[in-house]
Amino acid sequence: MIDIKLIRENPELVRENIKKKFQDHKLPLVDEAAELDRLNRASINEANDLRARKNALSKANGPLFGKLKRAEGAEKEAIQAEIDKNMAEVKADEERLAELEKLEGEYAEKLRHVMLKIPNIIDASVPIGKDDSENVEVQRFGEAKTPGFEIPYHTEIMESFNGIDLDGARRVAGNGFYYLIGDIARLHEAVLAYARDFMISKGFIYMIPPFMMHGAIVEGVMSQTEMDAMMYKIEGEDLYLIGTSEHSMIGRYIDQIIPEKSLPHTLTSYSPCFRKEKGAHGLEERGVYRIHQFEKQEMIVVCKPEESMDWYEKLWRYSVELFRSLDIPVRQLECCSGDLADLKVKSCDIEAWSPRQQKYFEVCSCSNLGDAQARRLKIRIKGEDGNIYLAHTLNNTCVAPPRMLIAFLENNLEADGTVRIPEVLRPYMGGAEKLEKAKKV
Repeated sequence: MIDIKLIRENPELVRENIKKKFQDHKLPLVDEAAELDRLNRASINEANDLRARKNALSKANGPLFGKLKRAEGAEKEAIQAEIDKNMAEVKADEERLAELEKLEGEYAEKLRHVMLKIPNIIDASVPIGKDDSENVEVQRFGEAKTPGFEIPYHTEIMESFNGIDLDGARRVAGNGFYYLIGDIARLHEAVLAYARDFMISKGFIYMIPPFMMHGAIVEGVMSQTEMDAMMYKIEGEDLYLIGTSEHSMIGRYIDQIIPEKSLPHTLTSYSPCFRKEKGAHGLEERGVYRIHQFEKQEMIVVCKPEESMDWYEKLWRYSVELFRSLDIPVRQLECCSGDLADLKVKSCDIEAWSPRQQKYFEVCSCSNLGDAQARRLKIRIKGEDGNIYLAHTLNNTCVAPPRMLIAFLENNLEADGTVRIPEVLRPYMGGAEKLEKAKKV
């Protein structure tokens, strides 16, 4: 959510930003917000004037009551008339004040709902484009090799280790769920444990957050469009299953004032994630590519505004370093304006190489949200000088198996069907150097 001052002082900037995001249907929101803000401020000013007038009239009546006790005859009648006039005006002002206070609440609530729909101001470095097809490749890390043997579909690789049961999961929960078994399940947990320790080595504090959150937190951390497409609501309760742990992690700071000297807060969190995943998906998203339940290790930073772009660079580079340590080639893809969610200032994806598909696919998403989440959730910083200002928040995927297992299995598969285990992962796999195919029964 942007600062209302931007609409007051530079509405054209807000309109131009909406156009850059190819959301022209939202242009009328700028005038709507401006008018609601004008009405709200006018009602506040009138209410303040009435309060001051009420106080003045009440104050004026004090001496009059004293004079009334000493006065007689016509003088007493005149003083009483003046007191009655003041009291009548006070009563009328109180009635109007009650109306204005009600209007203030109505205008403020309507304005808040409009402001929630207006997208954040994107960074000047963001490439302009309509959708993800116009995202821009920035650089590649590692050689994208193609082996001299055929690579099976990822679920077939897992099945060769007796490592997955999709049919059983469908019987229990329907499509979009899975059982991981044996060495594949162990590999899944090994990757998460390695990612946890990798981030701890970078100075991040490990946390496990609540896996549910209140509606106010959902509204504070994401747009309504994202919420409708992603979130599962608990029927009859003000609770939602989290779609990603950064939401409940950032929600932890709601209505908090953070001492500046304690910043930055650098956190890494584990959680299961639950997503509706609305919409149709392609052939390559069968199996465990796009699912309703998965686990993830996340990176979260809460920092001073002037430090957020530096942290953005650090976060996506941590993802590259981690994936390269697992012998997975990756590339950085800059998200264009039309592909940015409304709260984001700047975002990039880290995509892993799929030798089977001969293309890259998303495994990490790094985002700088500026002060958007902080403004919605009232996350503030108190400086050494006592000045209070809004924090900046960032997040990035560390690893999200089982999707990242697709990249891992394809890039570490050998011609004989075994899977090589990179050295950094061996301590988490009992020292094993490779996964052996399961014996056929």
